[in-house]
Amino acid sequence: MTSLSSAPLNRRQFLKLGAGASAALATVGMTATLSGCSSSRPGVGYSVLRDTDIPVVAAIMVGLVGPHPALNQDTLQAAIDQFDTTLAWTSTAVQTQVTDLLGMLSMPITRGPMTGIWGTWDKASPAEVQAFLQRWRDSRLDMLRQGHSALSQLLLMAWYATPASWAAIGYPGPPVI
Repeated sequence: MTSLSSAPLNRRQFLKLGAGASAALATVGMTATLSGCSSSRPGVGYSVLRDTDIPVVAAIMVGLVGPHPALNQDTLQAAIDQFDTTLAWTSTAVQTQVTDLLGMLSMPITRGPMTGIWGTWDKASPAEVQAFLQRWRDSRLDMLRQGHSALSQLLLMAWYATPASWAAIGYPGPPVI
């Protein structure tokens, strides 16, 4: 691991890094376009989320919620539906940013290097998902920390908006007037 106090990049190294990153992003973008991964059409039954986003969201939601007594397939699906509803009420810019992030996480060419999860999301163990979340949370790169923050806040908000999550933690629900 490199130290934060290491020497800054010189001009030549900076230009090489920029050229390499540009080539990598262009390759990933072209691959996504040609493979159909960059489809912007929502999945069946969803307003914003695409079919390729669901396994990503499900795995990350389970990783964030952890061993909650109310977590099962039905409550997980309710939380994913709530997440989609929440996204539907956000601005188009936020929807685009979140779906772009989920698209990057679902593409095999970017998923492995960016997350450390080399297989599919539905085959990822809870420990692998936890390691990915911790790596992004503690990353030196602001972009990864922001991605972690956005996903964790939106997904936990969706989880705790589902009534099934309330009883298990002793919350009686919002006041009824």
